[in-house]
Amino acid sequence: MNIVIAGGHGKIALRLSRLAAARGDTVLSLIRNPGHAADVRETGAEPAVCDLESADAGEIAGHLTGAGAVVFAAGAGPGSGAARKDTVDRAAAVLTADAAERAGVRGFVQISAMGAGEPPAPGRGEVWEAYIRAKGEAEDDLRRRDALDWLILRPGRLTDDPPTGRVKLAEPPIGHDAVTRDDVAAVIVALLDAGDVRRRTLDLLNGDTPIGDAVNALR
Repeated sequence: MNIVIAGGHGKIALRLSRLAAARGDTVLSLIRNPGHAADVRETGAEPAVCDLESADAGEIAGHLTGAGAVVFAAGAGPGSGAARKDTVDRAAAVLTADAAERAGVRGFVQISAMGAGEPPAPGRGEVWEAYIRAKGEAEDDLRRRDALDWLILRPGRLTDDPPTGRVKLAEPPIGHDAVTRDDVAAVIVALLDAGDVRRRTLDLLNGDTPIGDAVNALR
């Protein structure tokens, strides 16, 4: 499969590109900073410099043409303010979906966050509220798109622990807990293969079910 990852230098994105490239997929990773190109190449993916905050849909579509699926893994990241939560976590997601439609790519996986679209817990602060709002609005936009076979994946609290290969994967709510970034990447690979699992919003935590079985249970 030809896969394009938007936000290709993120922690999940690098793990995803490594897994996908290792099994023979062609991976193109869109990155903002040219200095990250070597890290991307080390995973087996090919980097392409494309700033999702300044590009237009036509430029992004040029990178997506011929892809089997797009994975939106971009995020403003820790330390960014409320304004960039909107420009990256919402606006860039919407723009990338626009580009996928323009390029004729139907498969679209969006990495979101648990709690997206819900009122944020009191006391979490302005930036967290902006983040959850941005993720929720990006999800809402995707659900309105008939031209995309979308999937929204909402991981729990992310960790860098070793992969377990076992998860809890289902439509929300499923509770709150942690999930390793390696397991998130492995679930995305499995979901890309499961062409009949689409137009679903899925929460993801570490759990007791092998990843393959958890994805097959959605069919």
